[in-house]
Amino acid sequence: MTTTTEHPSTESRFKEAWRDPSLRLQRMLAMVLLICQGGITVTGSLVRVTGSGLGCDTWPLCHEGSLVPVAGASPWIHQAIEFGNRTLTFVVAAAAVLVLLAVIRAGRSKIIRELAWTSLFGVVFQAIVGGISVLLDLRWWSVAVHFLPSMILVWIAAILYMRIAESDDELPTRRYPARAQTWTVIAAVALCFVLVTGTMVTGSGPHSGDSGIGMEGRLQLDTRVLAYVHAICMYLYLISTLIVTVLLHRNGAPEDAKRTAWVLVALIVVQWAIGVIQFRMGVPRWTIPVHIGMSSTVVAFSAFLFAHGKRRLPTLV
Repeated sequence: MTTTTEHPSTESRFKEAWRDPSLRLQRMLAMVLLICQGGITVTGSLVRVTGSGLGCDTWPLCHEGSLVPVAGASPWIHQAIEFGNRTLTFVVAAAAVLVLLAVIRAGRSKIIRELAWTSLFGVVFQAIVGGISVLLDLRWWSVAVHFLPSMILVWIAAILYMRIAESDDELPTRRYPARAQTWTVIAAVALCFVLVTGTMVTGSGPHSGDSGIGMEGRLQLDTRVLAYVHAICMYLYLISTLIVTVLLHRNGAPEDAKRTAWVLVALIVVQWAIGVIQFRMGVPRWTIPVHIGMSSTVVAFSAFLFAHGKRRLPTLV
């Protein structure tokens, strides 16, 4: 006598997974969202360094009367890069929606749901700000206003990823001394100054975001002086992070927090090296996407380190 084993179909497995999303699925989706939030900053930098910012010269349409690129309206490569970057916004939005649905269906805590909602609304806000920067012909301050919220969204996505692994019912427990937590806040403030001054360096530099704009709409300040100010802010950020790392070791902080601190220090040093290369080589185009990508990575690990300070224990993973 033979028996046959019925295997559930892909559709039934999908429905089962979404009926009560597992912790593994929630964290996987949160990591996808974090990668998407960081990734779109890199594609945005590609738009800038290739001069493709006005490859689609209006918003929300690409060209007047057309949602998609029109042949001959601008160079095809600029259209492809800018339209591709706009299209990626929908990928980020989809990731944010999936995370939100997962944590709602799983009945997660209020703070986790709020972080997920904030991520989704942030994507919508960023799309609008990006459109406004196009309508303003990519003036330096409008591009800066478009970039900086991206870093906030990376931070939120990283915090969300950490919080999903925590218990919903417990109160937050301090995992390392208040003094170390204070220095993580100081480091985060220093990071904000690093990011703001970085946008000013870019805003005064040679890469306007569109090949037809030139230096019109650029920040009319000396790029070299701004680079020095940016470097000073970076050194303050590095010193603050090193102080946090030392305090964690002196006070017997959990191993995961100490590992995160050392990884962050290493990432900051790498980012510093990239910045020095940029400065010495006159800001070659290829260095900018690398520098932006590292910025997102540094922000994410800064958020991880901050989140380690207080967690709802025991963690679920």
